[in-house]
Amino acid sequence: MNKRLIFVSSVQKELAAERQALHDYVSGDALLRRYFDVFLFEDLPATDRRPDDLYLDKVDKCTIYLGILGNEYGSEDAHGVSPTEREFNRATERGKYRLLFVKGNDDKARHPKMRRFMSKAQTQLVRRRFTGTHDLITEAYDSLVQYLDENGLLRRVPFDEAPCADASMRDISNEKLAWFLEQAHRERQYPLISKAKPEQALAHLDLLSNGQPKHAAILLFGKNPQRFVISAEIKCLHFHGTTVRKPIPSYQIYKHTTFDQVDQAVDFVMSKVTRSVGTRAKGPAAPVEYELPKEAVAEAIVNAVTHRDYTSNAAVQVMIFGDRLEIWNPGELPSGLTPEGLRIEHPSIPHNPLICDPMYLAHYIEKAGTGTLDMIARCHEAGLPEPSFEQRGGQFVTTLWRSWLTASVFAGLDLNDRQRAAVDYLQSNHRMGNLDYQKLTGAIKKTASRDLDDLVQKGVLQKVGRTGRGTYYVLSRKGDKKGTKGTSQASSSKGTKRGQRRPTSKSRKGSKL
Repeated sequence: MNKRLIFVSSVQKELAAERQALHDYVSGDALLRRYFDVFLFEDLPATDRRPDDLYLDKVDKCTIYLGILGNEYGSEDAHGVSPTEREFNRATERGKYRLLFVKGNDDKARHPKMRRFMSKAQTQLVRRRFTGTHDLITEAYDSLVQYLDENGLLRRVPFDEAPCADASMRDISNEKLAWFLEQAHRERQYPLISKAKPEQALAHLDLLSNGQPKHAAILLFGKNPQRFVISAEIKCLHFHGTTVRKPIPSYQIYKHTTFDQVDQAVDFVMSKVTRSVGTRAKGPAAPVEYELPKEAVAEAIVNAVTHRDYTSNAAVQVMIFGDRLEIWNPGELPSGLTPEGLRIEHPSIPHNPLICDPMYLAHYIEKAGTGTLDMIARCHEAGLPEPSFEQRGGQFVTTLWRSWLTASVFAGLDLNDRQRAAVDYLQSNHRMGNLDYQKLTGAIKKTASRDLDDLVQKGVLQKVGRTGRGTYYVLSRKGDKKGTKGTSQASSSKGTKRGQRRPTSKSRKGSKL
C-alpha cells in the first residue's frame, strides 16, 4: 500500500513540541500509520538546496497539508510572506487536502500578519482550535479518519475484497493469469480458458471493483504485488541447531505472487531436510523418502499465505531447525475456532476468501477445512508426531517435527548432559561415531560406548554396522529400538510442480503441491 504524505507546516521553534507529538502519534497509531507518513523539515539531512525550495518541493509531493498556527508569524521573505503562509498558498494552488489547527482561543496576542493569514484561511476551509498537544492529536485524528472515510479507504470488507489503491489492469500479469486459467481448467474443469481476456477472467473471479483490481487480484496475478502490499512475502531461514542463532546459515526472502511464494518456500524447505534413497527392487526409479512429508510442508505454507492478515507489517516466516519446521503467519484464528479444534473436523473459514478461491481452483488447497487433518495424517504415515498448532500473540504458528523427539519426549528420556549434547549434535549432523562422541563430550571411549548403547536401548539412536571403525549412530526416526537405518543423505529437492510451469521473473523449478 502506498502511504500518503502529511506535510506539517508551522513556525518550527514556537510549535516544536506539537510538531513532534503529532509525528510520533501518527507513526505509532495502528490505523494511521498504515495510511500516512509525516514529514517534518527537521528530519531532513543537511543539503546544499535552499530551505524554501525543499519545503515547496515536499508540499508538491504531499497528499495532505496540515498547518499548525500559533502566535508568531515567522520570518518573512522579500515579499513579506512567511514560510507557513507560502506553503499554505502552494498547497491551495496544487489542490491539496488542507487541515488547519489554531493554538489557543485568544487572538489578540497573535502577530498582526498571523491574524490576517488566519482570516484568509478561514474563508477557504474550517479551522479547528486546540489548547495543548492532547487536543491537537485528538482533533488531527478525527480529521484524518474523516479523510480516509471520505476517500473510501476505511475498509468495510475483508482486505482481499477491497480495491487496491492506485492499481489498474496495467499492474496485472497477463502471462500469470493465463497460466492460472490453464491450470484451473485442467485441475478443476474451470470453464474459462487461457485465451480469455484478462478483464473477463478477473471479473469471473470477482476480483474487480468497478474495473479496478482488488487486493486479491494483485496478490495472485500482479506484476509486482509488493509495490502495493509491501509485507506480502515469505522469509525462509535455516538454522543448524534447535534455536535461533546468528549467523543464519541460509536466509531467503521470496516475493512475487502468492503462487510463486508458496512454490519457492516449499522448495527451500525440501532442499534443507534429509532424504533417503531406496532401491529399484520394485521399479526402474529408486524411491525417495523425505524426513518431512512434502504434502504436509506444502499444506502448512499454503495455509499461512492464504489465511494471514495482510494488513500486518509482518511477513510469513518459515524457519527450519535441526528438530522441527516452524511456519509463522500474522493473524489469529477465526472466532470460535481454537488450535485444538484444528485436530478434529471443522468448517473452512477463510480469512481471505478471494485468495482462497483461485488457490482452490489451481489445486493448491481443498477449501473444505481438511488441511490441518491432512497434515496430521501425513505425519502419522511418516511415523512423526502430530503437528503443533499455537496462537502466539498476533502470530499463528504451525510446527512440523522432523523426528519423534519432540521437546516433551526429549524431556522425559532421563538423559545426561553428554547424551543431550550428542542428540543436539545429531539434529543437524545426521551421523556420529564413537570417536565423534568422545571429542564432543570429553568422555573416554568406555563411557562413550556406554552412553551410546543406552541411547540405542532407549530408541533414541540406531546403530549402523556391528563393530569397527565403520560403525556409526543416527537418530531413530520412529524410536524403534531394533534394526539399523539405511543410508541417508542431505540433498536438494528438485521436485516437479503439478501441471504447466508458471511464469516468474526468474527461471526456477517449482514444487508439486
